[in-house]
Amino acid sequence: MNFLLTNDDGVESPGLAALRAALSTLGEVTVVAPATDRSGVGRARSRTVAVSDREDAVAVTGTPADCVAYGLRGLDREFDLVVSGCNHGPNVGAYVLGRSGTVGAAMEAGFLGVPAVAVSAYHPEEFFPHPPQAFDFSGPADVARRLVERACEADVFEGVDVLNLNAPTGRPETMPTMRVTRPSADYDTTVEADGDAHHLVDTFWASADGREEAYPDLDAHGDTYPVDSDRHAIVEGAVSVSPLSGPHTVEDSSVLADVVAVLNGA
Repeated sequence: MNFLLTNDDGVESPGLAALRAALSTLGEVTVVAPATDRSGVGRARSRTVAVSDREDAVAVTGTPADCVAYGLRGLDREFDLVVSGCNHGPNVGAYVLGRSGTVGAAMEAGFLGVPAVAVSAYHPEEFFPHPPQAFDFSGPADVARRLVERACEADVFEGVDVLNLNAPTGRPETMPTMRVTRPSADYDTTVEADGDAHHLVDTFWASADGREEAYPDLDAHGDTYPVDSDRHAIVEGAVSVSPLSGPHTVEDSSVLADVVAVLNGA
C-alpha cells in the first residue's frame, strides 16, 4: 500500500515518527507534514505555502489540510490511504473533532476522495502526553497499523470516509481492548471577564471547571458519558475508534421542503 502520512504537531514530532515506523511494515510511506506545530486549526486551508524537501519528508509551511492537499494533488503519485498522527493528545467529542488539525487533515482527504485514519494518543492519567519526548507512542502506532491492515482487508472504507482512533500511550503489549464508538455531543463554553479581556473557556468535560487543559476527575463522571461514546472509552482507558463521514451529509427535511414551498408561493 501507499500511505500519505501527516500530522498537526509538526514534521519532527515523535508521534509522527512512531506512526511512520509502524506503517512502513505495510507499505511505502510518504511524509508531508507541517514545518511547525499547527495544532487546533481544523480543516483550515491556505492559498499559498512554501514546500521544502527533507531527507525523509516534505515540510509544508501550512496547515495539516494544506499538507494533504499538496500530497494528494502536488505529488506525482497515487495514495491508497491518508493517515494523520499520532497526535500528542486525544481528539474526542464532536466539537473537538471539528477543530482538530489531526482530524481536519483526515477530513480533507475525505473531501478529495481518499479514505483516511486520524490517530491520537492520550495518557490515561495525565491526559496530554507532554512533553511528548517523555512518552512512548509505539503502542498507539501499532494499534493504528493493525486497524489499517484489517480495515483495508475488510473493505471498511467502502462505506466509511474517516476512522478516528484514540489510544493510550505505551508499548504495544500494554494496549487495552478496542471499542467502536461515536463522538460524544457534550460541549459548552463560558465567558470570563478579566478587565477589557474576555476569556472564552471551553467546557469539554463534565468536571468542576471543565477546562481541557486540566485532566478532570473522570472517575466521578464516568457515568455522564454514554457507554458507546468516545469519551466514555477513554475514561476507562480503552482504545476508541469512531467511523465518520467526510463530505457533509444531507438530511432529508420535509419541514424545510414545506418552508421552501411557502416561500415560492405554492
